[in-house]
Amino acid sequence: MRKNELKKRLHGGVKAVNGWIAVPNSYQAEVFASCGWDSVTIDMQHGASDINDLVSLLQAIQINDVTAMVRVPWNEPSVIMRALDAGAYGIVCPMVNTKAEAEALVSAGRYPPIGARSNGPFRASQYAGADYQVNANDEILLFAMIETREALANLDEILSVKGLDGVYVGPTDLALSLGKPATLDPTDTEVLAAMKTIVDKTRKAGKIAGAHTDGAKTALKRYADGYHYATLINDVRLLAAAATNAVNEARGKGKIEGSKSY
Repeated sequence: MRKNELKKRLHGGVKAVNGWIAVPNSYQAEVFASCGWDSVTIDMQHGASDINDLVSLLQAIQINDVTAMVRVPWNEPSVIMRALDAGAYGIVCPMVNTKAEAEALVSAGRYPPIGARSNGPFRASQYAGADYQVNANDEILLFAMIETREALANLDEILSVKGLDGVYVGPTDLALSLGKPATLDPTDTEVLAAMKTIVDKTRKAGKIAGAHTDGAKTALKRYADGYHYATLINDVRLLAAAATNAVNEARGKGKIEGSKSY
């Protein structure tokens, strides 16, 4: 089976940079994925992509030899399985708040005996190799999103779930759950303390911690906190920032860094 290069890099100590795709256009995805990312994630939760877009987007990303992941819209087995069958090498699952919900993610994302994933990797076996079913449990990454007060309270139990590779922090939902303003670059002490608790406990459990950010400067903060990988703002925000900077430069105005919005 084709190796998961992101998994190799993360376990090798690389501070990985993850791209984020909201636009379901394969040509744009192909160009975007060629820009040096360690991985690129297709967003089915808050992006415009649905299940019918996945194959072409995965092909566009993987032609660049970049690890392709999918943030599924919810912890729903059929969507998780179809994303993996289409060739995704990682799943990011939102709103995992309990051990039982983490176990449900693993059940859908792993073949027996670890999970209960149904066999039928229609494109995955074509992309990954004929021995996909034998090795998929070792190569596929599964991340539970930790983004609520409830998930924080249950974090130790969530991290204890066998077959879960790690967690991924959504700072805006986490902040909202704690009664704070939604931002991808939190400054509130309670939110920052929660994020530090998440990464410290995740590392102690021997698992991987990732986080969403609003750009490179915030990603560097997360790396300094101990996070293994960080996502920069999505393709829409990067396109908007680049276009705005080009227009501003032509008009003699200053440069903007990016967008604070999701």
